Amino acid sequence: MVLFHLLFEHASGYALLVVKEVEEISMLLPQVEECVQVIGKFNNIVKLVAFSPFKSAQSALDNMNAVSEGIVHEDLKLLLDTSLPASSKKRKVTLGVADTKLGAALQEDLGIQCQTGGVVVELLRGVRLHFHTLVQGLTAVSAAKAQLGLGHSYSRAKVKFNVNRVDNMIIQSISLLDQLDKDINTFSMRVREWYGYHFPELIKLVGDNHTYCRLARHIGNRKLLSEASLEGLEEIVMDSGKAQAILDASRSSMGMDISPIDLINIESFSRRVVSLAEYRQTLQEYLRSRMNQVAPNLAALIGEVVGARLISHAGSLTNLAKYPASTVQILGAEKALFRALKSKGNTPKYGLIYHSTFIGRAAPKNKGRISRYLANKCTIASRIDCFSELPSSVFGDKLKDQVEERMAFYETGEPPRKNIDVMKEAMSEVRAVLGVVVGGSGWGGGVRPDGEQVKMEENGVLVPEATPSKKRKKHSVTTVSPEPLTPMEAVSEKKKKKKVKSQ
Repeated sequence: MVLFHLLFEHASGYALLVVKEVEEISMLLPQVEECVQVIGKFNNIVKLVAFSPFKSAQSALDNMNAVSEGIVHEDLKLLLDTSLPASSKKRKVTLGVADTKLGAALQEDLGIQCQTGGVVVELLRGVRLHFHTLVQGLTAVSAAKAQLGLGHSYSRAKVKFNVNRVDNMIIQSISLLDQLDKDINTFSMRVREWYGYHFPELIKLVGDNHTYCRLARHIGNRKLLSEASLEGLEEIVMDSGKAQAILDASRSSMGMDISPIDLINIESFSRRVVSLAEYRQTLQEYLRSRMNQVAPNLAALIGEVVGARLISHAGSLTNLAKYPASTVQILGAEKALFRALKSKGNTPKYGLIYHSTFIGRAAPKNKGRISRYLANKCTIASRIDCFSELPSSVFGDKLKDQVEERMAFYETGEPPRKNIDVMKEAMSEVRAVLGVVVGGSGWGGGVRPDGEQVKMEENGVLVPEATPSKKRKKHSVTTVSPEPLTPMEAVSEKKKKKKVKSQ
């Protein structure tokens, strides 16, 4: 005989149900699917045995976290111990559960035979549909409220939302910054072509797009320029000689005349391009501030813009921290990598990190070395930023100094400092900045306040130091040190020992 029970986890509590005629039900799965929809037929199949409600919202959250991680909570263990009958030779008890990990944990901890899939899924679907009618005192409205409250609590604890460490804003900002660069460049070229019909000499005198749009808006009709306009031109171009050249060119320009309505449209479009360029500067300052909050070490090492591009390309700071240094090195050069692998050619040496100042300053023969070393330091910086609770740019500054020393080593041969020395110095500065005090003499090792012995490894991480095993105390024996022998006596002593061994 087999007793088949069902375990159902609800936001309001645990429910234990018994299934009638389990052998016939397992053989007639289509009929079970039809009976699930009707409460009268479903009551003939399933009967509620016990219901253990949660005492509070915090208790419900704790149980939900335990179930999601495949851990048997004490409340669930108490319910099964009191309500689930024990198995015997004549009567075997099987428990149907929805989660495979929870079933394995129940079988391991309590020795209960569990079953998942098949008819269990259909039966639990029916229990979920008619749960508020199976439990007395529970309505559909109260069950929905319990599920909503528990869902909010679970999501809030799962996400651990921190508005100051959101990298989504960095991803959107760097994407918008790239789009603005393209749009401003396109619009500026349109202004140059449009206004160039009226004042073609201005294109040769002014190369910057932003300055050109400001001048086009300020000048308007070139025939109206006079000595009174010279001061305004100097404020825009920041050069008195260039301002005078613009004034002289306007008087002898070969451009065509322009109608007032065309000039109004050109000035309106130039004003919008100038406002976009000003907004781009504001957005770049915002990106710099967000990078200093979210990833200060990565920003200090490789720059705010390149660091934001790495985070955006990886998808998040957490994904970037998971990447090895070899992946970070060629991040952004996937097409070249796959093309090289397909043609069996040389793989690329760098991707997005090529835009950093280090690779640009390195010698051609050292670019690959510097890119590999820089990718290693970027990986360390991103992991520190991702998993540190209090952000600080101390490690980023030290890692940047290490890259500078490595570049000097390749150029002059001066050996750089050891990594352990740099990490010790960085940790001491972090302690000074954050006010973290670690006991013990020196940073090489010490004792934490909880009494655990710690020591410093090469990567700058504190690890527990192995405590020496206790040995039994031996009685102290006083020994008399023999007088030193002369060389002749020492030789004779050796000869005596050899004779004794030969005998």
